Amino acid sequence: MAKTPKTSARKQKLKVFRTPIGFHDAYVAAPSQKAALEAWGAEANLFAQNIAEQVTDPELMEEPLANPGQVIRRLRGSEEEHVAALGKQKLPKRVEKAEPIKPASRGPKPSRDELDAAEAALEKAEKKQRKELREFDEKLEALQRKRRDLQRKHEAKRDALAEARDEAKAAYERAVRRWER
Repeated sequence: MAKTPKTSARKQKLKVFRTPIGFHDAYVAAPSQKAALEAWGAEANLFAQNIAEQVTDPELMEEPLANPGQVIRRLRGSEEEHVAALGKQKLPKRVEKAEPIKPASRGPKPSRDELDAAEAALEKAEKKQRKELREFDEKLEALQRKRRDLQRKHEAKRDALAEARDEAKAAYERAVRRWER
């Protein structure tokens, strides 16, 4: 029978940490400051900057300890306290009817004259090039035809000369044989 190893799942003691976020405080129950920073998604060490702290008040610790690792947001002070903290600042005057914002003047529409002229010049040049290439191709075809005709003529003349040579050679060989007898 195989023995199963005993695992000592030591549960770390949770602590509650707090950091301010706007008009709220963010509480989290975590085993360490590092874990709290990760839960808040902080990129800097808020504890080293004295922005975050450990909470020891049992009333403030109750909800975060019930939800470990979860960020709990609580409003810091009441709405009346927030408004009172603003002091007696003058609020901006309320505008009854806002003036419509006029779009910036774009001026007259740009002219296409240069673009049209450039496109026409390009089209004219391409048409001229196609015509010149077509004429060149026609001349090339005529030259190739002339070359084929000339080659056929030369081959016919060569064949006739070769035949005349063969006949002269045969006649010569016959004359030599007669002479040798």
